[in-house]
Amino acid sequence: MNIVVLGAGAWGTALAVGAAAQDGEFRQVTLWARDAQQAEDMRTGRENRRYLPGVTLPPAISVADGALDASAPFLNQADLIVIGTPMSGLRGMLQTLAAHPTPVAWLCKGFEAPQGGESMHGLLGHEVRAQVAPRLKAGVLSGPSFAQEVAKGRPTALVAASEHASVRDMLVAAFHSPMLRIYANDDIVGVEVGGAVKNLLAIATGLCDGLDLGLNARAALVTRGLAEMTRLGVALGARADTFMGLSGLGDLVLTATGDLSRNRRVGQLLAKGMNLSEAVDSLGHVAEGVYSARTVVQRARLLGLDMPISEAVVALLEGRLRPAQAVAALMARDPKDEGL
Repeated sequence: MNIVVLGAGAWGTALAVGAAAQDGEFRQVTLWARDAQQAEDMRTGRENRRYLPGVTLPPAISVADGALDASAPFLNQADLIVIGTPMSGLRGMLQTLAAHPTPVAWLCKGFEAPQGGESMHGLLGHEVRAQVAPRLKAGVLSGPSFAQEVAKGRPTALVAASEHASVRDMLVAAFHSPMLRIYANDDIVGVEVGGAVKNLLAIATGLCDGLDLGLNARAALVTRGLAEMTRLGVALGARADTFMGLSGLGDLVLTATGDLSRNRRVGQLLAKGMNLSEAVDSLGHVAEGVYSARTVVQRARLLGLDMPISEAVVALLEGRLRPAQAVAALMARDPKDEGL
């Protein structure tokens, strides 16, 4: 099997390593980097020192770089193309691959920033594909996962979501292994909503931990955050049970409690007094929740949904509330019945 990963960040590199290191069926993996110097460094050092230091690239990985277009030989030889860019790069990649016959999957989680003015709302990955590459057979690989652990071969479970069975089957064939279990799901809406909303909820739990509010408060935020996530997903056409799975509850628990979570770290740093720019700059990586939080809330408002935790996170990120004020605003809400 010939797999191409477009984007040599931590997660794209980790999945490339996971696929190339598998025993049994031969896999050739091409890892494409936008930065020519980074690509050369990976070729000579057999390590992605910028984003995934300490992990050796297996011999089955070849590193490519340079201008990317649909006629690139390594793309035409691929059985599967995986897009490993942040959400902001997905539209351009899908436009490049729009006429490609090869199955495509993306790894990014979140809502795209609104295109064409403030009157337009941001889109999930499958909605971007419907706009710019409607004939492309595509899907998403998501779920609770830190790149470092996948690259080191630690047990992980992910979900491959697509409306196309052939895409789901290809993702399972490419990445399923004794240490990396891939479950198939045809509810791409639910899987993508889970991946998008959990990031901003992780900022909220990071804030909670940074303010030392205790484990009771963290549990309350995770549980009520899951209700908000499900509410939005169902309104967009997802199945409620998807949010009890890997891309919902699973990814939320990991991102909201794991020390490797960049989004949780943002919340912790804000609680300690950093401003947003300082917090983001200190990470060295993208924290998608910072960039998609406003779009999540905007989408919920257009649907008439109540998402108080998400609203509080956006107010915090925009500087309209300080950390303690955001918590006070949530605790001061009127009593209500539990439920979605």
